[in-house]
Amino acid sequence: MTGTGTGTNTTSVAVERRVEASPGRIWESITDLPDMPRVLSGVERVEVLTEGGFGVGTRWRETRRMLGKEATEEMLVTECEPPDRYVTVADSHGMHYVSEITLTPAGEGATTLRMAFSARPVRGRKAGFLSRLLARFGAKAVAKALTKDLAEIARAVESRT
Repeated sequence: MTGTGTGTNTTSVAVERRVEASPGRIWESITDLPDMPRVLSGVERVEVLTEGGFGVGTRWRETRRMLGKEATEEMLVTECEPPDRYVTVADSHGMHYVSEITLTPAGEGATTLRMAFSARPVRGRKAGFLSRLLARFGAKAVAKALTKDLAEIARAVESRT
């Protein structure tokens, strides 16, 4: 884990992990939206809302189970630099979420995979379920969930021949 923190109204978390695979191979896995529920155990369903390849403007609905509750968020890719990084945003339940995934070569055949996440209340909105969850369990719980996602991505990519 590289860091967690909470500002006055923003929760930010960043975690990273070395993966024994090239950035290109990891990129293929993390941008294969229909396959996401197979790779990430926390993801129950993905509904892709746009046509074409993965890039700026790609939108999908992702349903996750968190602490026994199902939460569905609509994600939008706002920045995309294959195979180095992408950024998604979501506005839901009075919160604005930003997620960034970065892939950095780490020697021959290896990559440092980094996930950063931040959440802040949308001005003038009442906090919803996820914001209450963040307030209650904080950045450490988010970091734990992201660390699990990274481990599952690594396992899926490293097990491919």
